[in-house]
Amino acid sequence: MDNGISLLSLNIPPCFHFCLYFTNSKIYVFVFYLVVVLRVPSFTGSMVHVPLTCGEAFQNEPVFWKKNGQELNPPLQGNQVQVLVEEMKGGNYTCHLSPSGGYLNHTLILIQLNPDNRTVILENREGGHIHCSAPNYTGSFHCSWKRTALRSDARQKQYISCELDGDASGVRCQDAHCPYKEEQHRISVTVYIRSHARLEAYTKSFYLREIVRPAKLPNLHISDGKVFSWDYPDTWEKPCTFFGLQFEVKLVLVENITTDTTKYEVGVKTKKYVFCVRAQDKFTRGPWSHWSQCTVNKHNVAC
Repeated sequence: MDNGISLLSLNIPPCFHFCLYFTNSKIYVFVFYLVVVLRVPSFTGSMVHVPLTCGEAFQNEPVFWKKNGQELNPPLQGNQVQVLVEEMKGGNYTCHLSPSGGYLNHTLILIQLNPDNRTVILENREGGHIHCSAPNYTGSFHCSWKRTALRSDARQKQYISCELDGDASGVRCQDAHCPYKEEQHRISVTVYIRSHARLEAYTKSFYLREIVRPAKLPNLHISDGKVFSWDYPDTWEKPCTFFGLQFEVKLVLVENITTDTTKYEVGVKTKKYVFCVRAQDKFTRGPWSHWSQCTVNKHNVAC
């Protein structure tokens, strides 16, 4: 279209708000029913006429149009019409048999800034907008995002086997992945998310080995007054000889130690300290687990 504006129409099976599907190691999120996406180089001064059709079944009917549930001024009538979209002023256009008549169909017009896709809907936390993690190599992983305070109306919904978090801030997915097989391709997560008429795209690509984070180490305890022991997480892959972990031990205000065993003997004279331990994949050097800790105060130990 003129002025560097491109128009993309999506006609997708019924799925209210956003649809998510997973295929060929890629995750996509698309919007619902009939959607028109205007990709504009800048929201300042952009103007474009967008054709709308209520449907062939209503060709000879007295069709009336509304925008976001409100009647247009001047009124817009006809099965096939054009609307002028200025800057970021898209919206949901619905057609009816009369100004107060029942709903027939709709077209959602969204605006996406192109090419840099300047994003404001999701917070840019450390590491990007989307954060993904996995407890092991079975193929199950979780991706999350956080909406900015001013864009809390942004919405999304899953359409496949992925499970949407209750607060709509992430999804849990299961890749058909063999934990013993060397990964050949990255998993790519692309989320299209809207706030009012604004559409933004967010992408995260990773190998599973890059996001595997062991769970906190269980059964941390002390024996003989100075030997700490712990177990591998129950969620960690087995056998442990193949999926090895290495551990970082920290004595608060004393020293940091790295070990491959699930036991460590404290060799300090102080009777008051905090013993901390965490784990990471020994071979891939992936993300560290959260700390497990014991507080030692003379003969009192709290783990």
